[in-house]
Amino acid sequence: MPLKTTTDEMPALNLTSMIDVTFVLIIFFMVGTQFINPERDINLEVPQVGSAGALSEAPARKVINVFEDGRIELAQESVTLDQLAARLSASRAQYADLGVLVRGDARTDFQRVAEVLNACRQAGIAELGISVKVAQTARRTR
Repeated sequence: MPLKTTTDEMPALNLTSMIDVTFVLIIFFMVGTQFINPERDINLEVPQVGSAGALSEAPARKVINVFEDGRIELAQESVTLDQLAARLSASRAQYADLGVLVRGDARTDFQRVAEVLNACRQAGIAELGISVKVAQTARRTR
């Protein structure tokens, strides 16, 4: 087996491509900031409109809790079925794609959950969800 008698040169680090990328990024940001100034110089008064509804996206789903004793909560406030339908209708008037998530206690009568779902339907809510927990099953090992 021949032995190595000469030492190899240390590899040199070529920084040319890294410097090229850095210069391209600097030029990109310098040119990009030049487009901002003309936008600031526009002397324009934006027209005003009446309150025609919300212009933003619909918020996250509203969560309705149905407790074991039959109590209903919307946004941490106890409500009746009529109040629930009225509040959901008002929210849906602002956001047509409003979604609702119903969380019912496992020990409550399902009739109460069905009444809540019906109130949501009467309010015109199309996107309904029911929160459940997936039961953990024991795996068999052989």
